[in-house]
Amino acid sequence: MSVNYVAGDPHKREKRGLMPAIKRGLLSKCPQCGEGKLFGSFLKPVDLCAVCAEDFMPQKADDLPAYLVVMLVGHITIGGFLATEMLTEWPGWLHLAVWVPVTIVLSLVMLQPVKGGVIALQWANYMHGFGGGDDTTINQV
Repeated sequence: MSVNYVAGDPHKREKRGLMPAIKRGLLSKCPQCGEGKLFGSFLKPVDLCAVCAEDFMPQKADDLPAYLVVMLVGHITIGGFLATEMLTEWPGWLHLAVWVPVTIVLSLVMLQPVKGGVIALQWANYMHGFGGGDDTTINQV
């Protein structure tokens, strides 16, 4: 990973666009170039972007994507359940038959994009994951 510093000041890093990076991460693309794949498999991020060679090894999403997905899916499914309960007379077995699969499918569909967004957020803010990091050990360009 290379860090571009502002000319003449080795302590100021080049700003990275937060919203474009998060948008690219949500699409599972490299937050730097927007062309390379961010994931090698379903939830395993690549070590380096195949297009721009950006290093993603320091970015550790940990459990934040799972917490965010639980919160989002919970709000969606509970809201849907309550609206359905108010508007219909469904028996309990039908609610189970509908809302359990909806919850599972939404969780699986949302997990990779949310993890990509978290990795992109960390990358854009030079966070080096949640464990901290030191830019002095990173090669300067």
